[in-house]
This record gives sequence, C-alpha cells and structure tokens, in this order.
Amino acid sequence: SCKQPEEGKRHLADKVRKTKTSSEIKNNPFEVKINRKKFDVLGRKSKHDVGLPGVSRSKAVNKRKETLLKEYKQKNRCSKFIDRRFGEYDTKMAPEDKILQRFTMERQRVHEKKDVYNLNEEEELTHYGQSLAEMEKFNDVVNSDDESEEKGLLSAELTASHFGGGGGLLRKKALGEEEEGGQRAKSRQELIEELIQKSKQEKRERQVQREEAQELTEKLDQDWKNIQSLMVKKTPKADKQEEKPKLEEYDMMVRELGFEMKAQPSEKMKTPEELAKEEREKLQKLEADRLRRMMGEEVVEGAQSQIHFSADDLNDGFVLDKHDKKTLAYQEGSGEDDGHSDLESEQESENEEEEEASPKPKKTLSKEEVKAQQEAAKAELPYTFAAPESYNDLKDMLRGHTSDNQRLIVARTQKSNHPSLAVGNKLKLQKLFGFLLEYIGELATRSPPELSTIDKLIPEVYALCQMFPDAACKAMQSILGDAAHSMEETLEVKGHAAFPTLDMLIYLKVTALLFPTSDFRHPVTTPALLFISQALTKCPVRSLQDLTSGLVLCSLGVEYVSFSKRFLPELINFLVGTLHLAVQDKASLGYIVVPPFRASGKYSDLLVLSSSESCRSWSKKSLPLSATQQLDLGNDPDRDTHRLTCLSTCLDLVKRCCLLYKDLPSFTHIFQPIRTLLSKHLSTQTLPEPLQVSYRFVLIFCCFSALVFDKRKPIPLKLLTPKIVEVLDYGKKRGSTREEREKERLKHKYKREFKGALREIRKDSRFLAREKLNEVMNRDAERKRKVKELMGSLATQEGEWKSLKRKKK
Repeated sequence: SCKQPEEGKRHLADKVRKTKTSSEIKNNPFEVKINRKKFDVLGRKSKHDVGLPGVSRSKAVNKRKETLLKEYKQKNRCSKFIDRRFGEYDTKMAPEDKILQRFTMERQRVHEKKDVYNLNEEEELTHYGQSLAEMEKFNDVVNSDDESEEKGLLSAELTASHFGGGGGLLRKKALGEEEEGGQRAKSRQELIEELIQKSKQEKRERQVQREEAQELTEKLDQDWKNIQSLMVKKTPKADKQEEKPKLEEYDMMVRELGFEMKAQPSEKMKTPEELAKEEREKLQKLEADRLRRMMGEEVVEGAQSQIHFSADDLNDGFVLDKHDKKTLAYQEGSGEDDGHSDLESEQESENEEEEEASPKPKKTLSKEEVKAQQEAAKAELPYTFAAPESYNDLKDMLRGHTSDNQRLIVARTQKSNHPSLAVGNKLKLQKLFGFLLEYIGELATRSPPELSTIDKLIPEVYALCQMFPDAACKAMQSILGDAAHSMEETLEVKGHAAFPTLDMLIYLKVTALLFPTSDFRHPVTTPALLFISQALTKCPVRSLQDLTSGLVLCSLGVEYVSFSKRFLPELINFLVGTLHLAVQDKASLGYIVVPPFRASGKYSDLLVLSSSESCRSWSKKSLPLSATQQLDLGNDPDRDTHRLTCLSTCLDLVKRCCLLYKDLPSFTHIFQPIRTLLSKHLSTQTLPEPLQVSYRFVLIFCCFSALVFDKRKPIPLKLLTPKIVEVLDYGKKRGSTREEREKERLKHKYKREFKGALREIRKDSRFLAREKLNEVMNRDAERKRKVKELMGSLATQEGEWKSLKRKKK
C-alpha cells in the first residue's frame, strides 16, 4: 500500500516533464545546441548553426512547403500570373513605401551621369524618348531632291518664312528698311516672290558650277591619257618572255590541279519501286522498238544516253572518249597574247553542241536491209514477258532457248512484273518461284542432266527468295517434306531405301545457297540436314553409283556444318566405311564398321582396284554429279579410274573434317578409326602420287592431333620476402600519386553527394506522399460531411412530408 503512492508520484512527474511547453525549452540555455566553426571558407556552404532539438527538421519541412509543395500544387496549370513589381509580395512593407521605392528606382534608372551635379530640380520633358528642348532647336537635316550637293542647307530667311509664319521676317525687313531711309515697306507677297527668285538664282548658279567642274574633269582625263603614253615605256614581247621568272615544278602542278576534272554531283538515291518502274519502262521502250523493226519501220536513234555516276564513284580510272571536252593544262613559256584561245574554245564548244542538237539526216534502207532487220528483230528475244500462270506456261516460255536466254527471260519476267507495279504481281512472282524449283528438278532428271542451265537459273531463284522469303521457305519445306515421307514409307516397307536422286541432291544444294546454314535451328536447313543424316545411315551402298551419291551427300553435309562446326557422326561413319571399301585384307580389323556398310562379304570391296596399271594413267579430278544418275562403266580400267576418283574425294573430305573438328576435345576419339585404318590396313604403294600426298597429309594430321602431353604439376612462382612498410597514420592511404589521391577524393565526394541526393529525394517523396494522403483524406472527409448534410436534409424533408400527410388524413 505504501509503494502505490510513490509509483503514482513518479508517473505524475514523468508526465509533467513530458508536457513541457516549447517556451520553456526555448528559454532554457542548456537545450540550445551550438555548432562552432574555426574559420570561414569563401564559397563553402556552412553547416554550423544554432538551434533547438527538432528545429532543423521543422525548417526542412517549412522549406519543402514553400518550394516543393507550391510546385506540386501549381503542376499542370497554365493560367499563372506573376507580379514582378518591387515589394509586391512583401507583406511587411506599407503600400506608400512600395510606391515611393518604385518611384525612386525609376528615377535612378533614367538618371544620367551628366546630371549628377545638376542642382536644377526641374524635370526635362520628352516626347517618344526625345527631349522637347532639343526638338525645338530644329537641327534635323532636310533632304532635298534638287539640292544634291548642299543637302540640308536652307537660308535663315527661307526657314523663317516657312516655319516662322512670316511675321519675324516681315518685322526684320521693316526694321531694315526704316534704317535705310523712309522707303516704302514691301508687302508679304513681294517678299515671298523675291525669296523664290533668289532661291532659283542660287540653284542655277550651282548647276552652272557643276557643269563647269564636269567639263574640267573630262578635259583633265583626256590630257592624262595623252601624257600616260609618253611616261610608260613599252618593252618588246621577247624581252618580257626572257624576264619572266621560270615557275617551279610545284607551282606548275598546283595550276594543273586547278584545271583537272571535277567530281560531278550524282543523282539522289532511288527507291526500289522507282528503280523497278524505270526498268519496266526501259524494257517496254526496247520492246516497242523491236516490234517496229519487225514491221519494217525505221527506228529513230535517240540522243546519247547519259552515264549515271553513283554516289560512291570517285571517278578514278575513267577513259576519255570522243564526246569529252579537252581539259586545260598549263604550258611553260606561254605569253600574254594567246590569240583569244578561250573565245575560240567557247566557239568550238558551241558549234559542237549545235551539231549534236541538230538532227542527223535519215538514211534510207534498201529492201534487203529492211528484210534483214525484220529477221534480226524476230530472232531477238522479247523485252517484256507476262508472268506464267502455270508450270506448263513456264515450260512453253523457256522451251527452245539456250541457258543464257532462259536466264534472261526469267530476269525480264521479274522486272516486268515487279510487286510495286501492280497489285497481283506479288502472287504471280511467288508462283514463279515454285515453278522454277519444279523446272530445276525436271532439268536434273533429263538424260543427260542440264546442269549448266540450272547453274544459270540459280541467281534468279536467289533473287526471288530474297524478295519473298516466306513463300520460298514454304515451297522448299514442301519439297523436303515429300522426300522425307517417301523415304520413311520405303523404310517401313523394305527396311532400306535408295540414295536420293540427282534432282533431290540439287535441291539440297540449292537449300544451302538460299538459306543460312549456321543457325542453331532453321525451318528449312535443319530438316535438310536431318534428311542428309538419315540418307547416310539408312541407304545401303551396293554399287559405285550409290557410293557416288553418298560422297555427294557427305560433301553437302560438310558444307552445311562448315560455319557452325556442328559435329555430324553420320558423316564420319560414312567416310570410315568408304575407306574400308578400299582395304584388301579384311581379316583382322582394329576399327568398327557401322551400317550402311558391311565389314566383309558382298559389296565390301567396291573400291579395291582390279589392277595397278590403271594408276599410271589416272589424274585427279572432281567427282561428276551426273554419275549419281547414270554411270556407264563398261570395262575394268574405267571402273578403276572411278574408284580412284571416289577414294580421292573421300580423302579430301577427311582432310576437310580434320580441319573442321580440330578444336574439339574429343578429336582423338573421333578420328581414331580413320587413323588406324590408314596406318595399318590401307596400302598406298599401288596408289597414284596425288593420292599418296593426300594420304600422308591426313595421316600426319591425325597423328599429331592425337598427341597428348603429360600432365605436370605447374611450376609455382618464386616466393620473395614481402616488403614491410610501417603505417603510422591508420585510415590514410599512402604511397599513391597525387593524381590517384585526387581521383580517390573526387570518388569519395561523389559518393557522399550521391548519397545525400538520394536521401533528399526520399525525403521529398515521403513529403509528397504525406501531402497526397492528406488531400485524399480531406476530400473524403468533405465528401462524408456533404453526404451527411444531404442525408440529414433528406431525413428532414421526409419527416416534414410524413407530418403533412398525417395532417391531411
């Protein structure tokens, strides 16, 4: 019971201590915090201040209210007027003080230095910024058209008569006449007439003076010309040439460079649509000329076509023709009198232009010449072609033409039916791409295959593929999909499939030319690569023709992975099997032969030579593509020649694979079968010299790549005794240069300022968030108040209405 009163007293004392007023805190000198500074630094913001606890925070809040809060409230407001008059926003100044101070500042602004010691307090009156006292002096210059030499010189009498009202002049005249003697005073009209006569007389005198001065000047010029010929002694021409200094080689080169041909401005870069339109117009014009020649009409030759210079053309390596004008060059010893060569050159150029502009007389052709011209026009290819609507239309268009003409027909068809020229041309050219692919396949299946025509058409197919990549992708996907489905169906039925025909091999080659092969996954090249791998695995080798097709597929596979360096195990297995076909003794093998090859038995000796005599006449050449379609080998020497060609191609592919996969970690394991086969089983004594060279290169490359160095423990670095530097001032970095210390100081200052800026930004954000929250709460409170008032008024009206209703009842 005794402890409860003591605890209550302590609690009451704490409560009283907490409820101290701010006035008590302000009056308490021990609550004041003083930050003293030793000395003032010019240009540095002072952080030392005197204040009370919590005062700095209130200052920051007030400062934000004056600046940030005002900007927030004035955001997105355009109707803002700022009164910039002195003292307008100063609430401590009285209105009379504001007006007096403004008047003082205005007087100080117009006050000049010359009036500093002027004790006269009278104000100077002005009109449009000019003093009225200065304007009354009439010092303005009067412009007169008649008086060109004496501008602004008017007599005092004329000025007084015109601008003084005539009264002063009359009084002056009257006084003068009275002084002369009692003569009759002249009237105002007489004085004016006398003044006019006097001014006219002065004008005539000035005109006479000017004429006399002009005559004297002309006479003086003529006399000077006569005297000048006597004063100057003209030296003969030969003496001038001898006295003229000889120019140096550098000066001559500089002058010659001044006369060199300058670069001509090129035309603007044209859009593809404009270029296509120009190409079509050109072809249409050429076709119209061809048709006129076929009809026997004469074709008027147009003007000389202008040569187009591109923006990148530096005009180097140009050749002058007969139409180019001669350039000027400096010649040593040329005199001043050149016979007006520049005028003669201009005259010659004008004559040349007139000759070019004048039409040449038409040459009449005989009947034989006209007939020959018609035949030549008929034999000439048309310049415009309509896009084929079907594959048969394309065949009819290209039938009977050479490979060059077929390429030209396809190119002109593209130009005549560009997508920018008409709406339906895009679909027509997309169909043309599919027709061309089908036509290439047909050319490959012919006997013999027309490979040169296919080679000529590939650039046009590439141009269409670049123009319509999506349509080209779908068309090629359709061809590859059909081939893959056909192979799968054959494998399901028979268990094995035949190698792709020549048309499919060409399609695979065209795919590598049209689409990128280095992509990780591509909608066209990835299925093509899978088809090649499946063919190398599932198609058995039963003849030299099958082996030729397989080697062509291997070459295509190397081409597909040349950029991406993707490992293709089917390729290595097929090359090992091909080399195995050339091994004579297959009893004990140090390697494994995988399908589609057999270790022994039928079709395992396809590359074994029948006799060594065929090696003498063999020469290295590429494997013909036509051998994949039809291979006619009637005797053993022909078969041995083809066997050596296949073996040479296989060794070349192995060489390319070694260079391609040399950086793989498993290179030794991959090429272990090839190294064993070449070093222990394949005899090269009976092979030709070119094959022996390839054999040695492959073997050496595989052997050197197989060498693996023993792993040794790395030699450690020498351990030196560390240099001990005694540091006396801990926390300070020593040993750095002045630039490094300055850099560290700036970094530290930057970090400090950056942290301070972030801190202020966070405080500003919190302040704005509080203000926004207060606005929302105030709006909600106001809305609740209004709703409450409305509900109260409605309740009152409802009560009144019910009371009235009860009274009526």
